[in-house]
Amino acid sequence: MKIDVVVDTKGMACPMPIVKAKKALDGLASGQVMEVLSTDKGSVNDFRAWVKQTNHELLGHEEDNGVYKFYVKKI
Repeated sequence: MKIDVVVDTKGMACPMPIVKAKKALDGLASGQVMEVLSTDKGSVNDFRAWVKQTNHELLGHEEDNGVYKFYVKKI
C-alpha cells in the first residue's frame, strides 16, 4: 500500500486525532491514502464513525505496541 501522508497524533486525546486527520485529508487528492498514528484507545471507534460519516474508505487499522494505525483512502 502506498502511503501519501502520515499524520502523527500520538499523545493527543479525542477529538484531536480526527481534527488533524481531517485537515491532512483535505489536502489530498481523490484516491490518495493517509496513515494516522494515534495512542488514544477511543480513536478506533472515532475513526470508524468519522470515515462512515465522511464517505471516505477505511482501508484498515492495526495496533502495534500501543500505537493505533489507521489507513484512510480519500474518495
